[in-house]
Amino acid sequence: MTAVGPMAQYDAIVVGAGIVGAACARALANDGRRVLVLDARYAASGATAAGMGHLVVMDDGSAQLALTTLSVALWQELAPTLPAAVEHDACGTIWVATDERELDAVHAKQQLHASHGIASEVLDAHDLATLEPNLRPGLAGGLLVPGDGVIYQPRATSWLLDQARANGSTIREHCPVQRISAHAVHCGDEVLHAEVIVNAAGAEAPLLTPALPIVPRKGHLVITDRHPGFVRHQLVELGYLASAHTMTAASVAFNVQPRATEQVLVGSSRELVGWDSSLNRDVLARMLARAIAYMPALARLSAIRAWTGMRPATPDKLPLIGAWEPTPGLWIAAGHEGLGITTSLGTARLLADLIAGRTPPIDAAPFSPMRTLASSAAH
Repeated sequence: MTAVGPMAQYDAIVVGAGIVGAACARALANDGRRVLVLDARYAASGATAAGMGHLVVMDDGSAQLALTTLSVALWQELAPTLPAAVEHDACGTIWVATDERELDAVHAKQQLHASHGIASEVLDAHDLATLEPNLRPGLAGGLLVPGDGVIYQPRATSWLLDQARANGSTIREHCPVQRISAHAVHCGDEVLHAEVIVNAAGAEAPLLTPALPIVPRKGHLVITDRHPGFVRHQLVELGYLASAHTMTAASVAFNVQPRATEQVLVGSSRELVGWDSSLNRDVLARMLARAIAYMPALARLSAIRAWTGMRPATPDKLPLIGAWEPTPGLWIAAGHEGLGITTSLGTARLLADLIAGRTPPIDAAPFSPMRTLASSAAH
């Protein structure tokens, strides 16, 4: 075996070619590192292929708000350079309030956004109906966040990998990694060495770093036939975060996206069922009923496909970004659950800064993977 140093062919090896791994590869290559990206299947498979392509500021805690705000800003900076195939749509998000109590929460949300320099606008019932006429009558209003957007994440991942490749990176698909050790990855009989190893394997990250508290959390999505103009913004019910926090039972929430193809993407659900990726028709029916309750006209659209994906979930809902001290040279970029698309660029920025010894633009401490070991020791 060759030691890490002049004989090593690569400076960094990223395990996982989903959108988080692709973003990390691009950031490390931009720093002048020779990067190898490995994926057991193919680029943009796994959770990346199965998810919704939202770029959304989320305020479920200060750390999440900081990371999503940074990430959305980085996507906005990239927007003019993204190819048409990425289907970037600066459609904005509307958080929908059903009654006056939820409208009070909208006002609080707007104040929080304003305090962090995030543009948003409170909508009354008339504004909401004007902007989204297919929502049901009688809703109280909502919060429009115009800086949010939507992308087609498989093509975005391909573009990020192309950017890394243009800076000298190598992408190897269908190359499963069996084990990660100090400054090395083991692919069958082949051992590859690098100063930096990044575990960005999503829900499968614990297979390579067993102490990581990441579990697969199944979600369902449905896409319709083409219905131009049916929905104009990403629409999310105000209770979405409460649904996301339900870890003990299946949960559903109203979340609808416009697509550049003029289709409508309908979500969302969450289940802890191990690696069972089969369609749960009961959960799917509940999810669609929830969506139709907010948008009755959805019942008239033709659904052409339903599928599931496995989100990498952590107990405290925050991703793991940073050094994994038990294994020399190992860094983690995993556990993003349903926010991997949004936070991919922010994750890559934090990771590249930490690896280079730079001060990240936001506090990286809340995302340290070592917090999980500290929590285990405390219990």
